[in-house]
Amino acid sequence: MRLASRALCGVAGAAWRESFPLGGRDVARWFPGHMAKGLKKMQGSLRLVDCVIEVHDARISFRDSGGGGRGGPGRPRPWLANPGHFLGGRNPLFQEALGLKPHVLVLNKMDLADLKEQQKIIQHLEEEGLKNVVFTNCVRDENIQQVIPMVRGLVESSHRYHRQENLECCALVIGIPNVGKSSLINALRRQHLRKGKATRVGGEPGITRAVMSRIQVCERPLMFLLDTPGVLAPRIQSVEMGLKLALCGTVLDHLVGEETLADYLLYTLNRHQLFGYVQHYGLDGACDDITRVLKHVAVRLGKTHKVKVLTGTGDVNVIQPNYPAAARDFLQTFRHGLLGPVMLDRDVLRSSSRADP
Repeated sequence: MRLASRALCGVAGAAWRESFPLGGRDVARWFPGHMAKGLKKMQGSLRLVDCVIEVHDARISFRDSGGGGRGGPGRPRPWLANPGHFLGGRNPLFQEALGLKPHVLVLNKMDLADLKEQQKIIQHLEEEGLKNVVFTNCVRDENIQQVIPMVRGLVESSHRYHRQENLECCALVIGIPNVGKSSLINALRRQHLRKGKATRVGGEPGITRAVMSRIQVCERPLMFLLDTPGVLAPRIQSVEMGLKLALCGTVLDHLVGEETLADYLLYTLNRHQLFGYVQHYGLDGACDDITRVLKHVAVRLGKTHKVKVLTGTGDVNVIQPNYPAAARDFLQTFRHGLLGPVMLDRDVLRSSSRADP
């Protein structure tokens, strides 16, 4: 069934949608068996590690609009009571691990994120108690050199670190699916050991399905990492946050619907006045109608198929755009950064800043 048609809009003075109709959608349940099994193994591995490295997508690096407040010294940290509203899609089950071990937050895929307000993001994270934050791009090894020294410093300053002879360090790498955990490990090995891939990576969730054996990433200091499967929360609190997670590839597209995701992407790009898709696909102007956009994409890329239509004079072959194929191309183009950098939580960040005293 086609998505509802909307009027074509130009860039100047366009009346973009103020909200995205969720229509009772529920993308909140995606917790397959390998996630539950992996989570148990991760919890069992905590006693064997000195530090936790949490990898997250820099495009969804702030709080969900569903709630939460500010923490900091002397204040209660509300994400502990309402953990679904801190980092976008962050698994609240990780909180047990983060409370027990030194913690580094790696905001990966910085090349795909609009970081004009990076300092504001860091400030808010620090106010929430996250002071060890690194923005990285594991594909080009940007800022990767900061990770090992930060982990080493935290471990050595931890009151639980009382070793005399055994100076090796082991860290557990955790995060939701497809944020670059395996890519981080491979990048650290490239930089510190001049070695290739130790763990498989992919552009969709579910590549790593088991807690692996220790992987050495550095010689001096001697450091090992444990790769883990991506684990979502058993239930995502906000449907719109679920759509953001799906846009970033942490949920398989077909569970949400490729055309629904493409429509939410178009809604987001227009709301943020990011019109790179117009030039990329050769559109006449910006548009708030996903059907029109996908039809143009399909025709431009040759993604069409013949359909027989029964008429009063017999069967007629009609050329129809392949809307699902066009939606897939639209999503992949965005995920590869070809439509420009974006911060999916920009509205949340700005509304939170206005609410601050």
